[in-house]
Amino acid sequence: MSEGLFSAIRTSASGLRGQRTKMDVVARNLANAETTRTEDGTPYRRQRAIFEQVLGDKLSRHASSMGRAEDDALARTHPAHLKGLVLKQSQDGGGLKSEVGVAPDASEFRVVYDPGHPDADEAGYVLMPNVNPITEMVDMITASRAYEANVSAVQASKDMFSDALKI
Repeated sequence: MSEGLFSAIRTSASGLRGQRTKMDVVARNLANAETTRTEDGTPYRRQRAIFEQVLGDKLSRHASSMGRAEDDALARTHPAHLKGLVLKQSQDGGGLKSEVGVAPDASEFRVVYDPGHPDADEAGYVLMPNVNPITEMVDMITASRAYEANVSAVQASKDMFSDALKI
């Protein structure tokens, strides 16, 4: 029974870690929005937080125990919000969790005419980072709201545990 009680908190904790990573990436992007030369000699390249949702071992065990016909039936009846999730065995005992990686954004650098800039080429153009502060702020607000939602879910779980102990 305790497995079911704590899986909600584990799921929310996974979301909290992921959103914290996303906020760290956004903060790094904003801090380097004007960095025209990094260690490798290029402008700073925007980083993105990539979320991979992992459905826990319950669905993984269920899918592995099914035959081909049942597997096709599951694909047809599976809820739309779970399609595309990677089926992996969860190491923390189940539940939906997310793993976050950081990857560079492949979009082109901005080109700005500034002949007085120390990194300007012969024609006076400077390669600037591919960071858009408006996009970064929207990402920060989104991550902040998702973080708050996960905190609320943890608090609701704690309240349910407390109420269950009163019975």
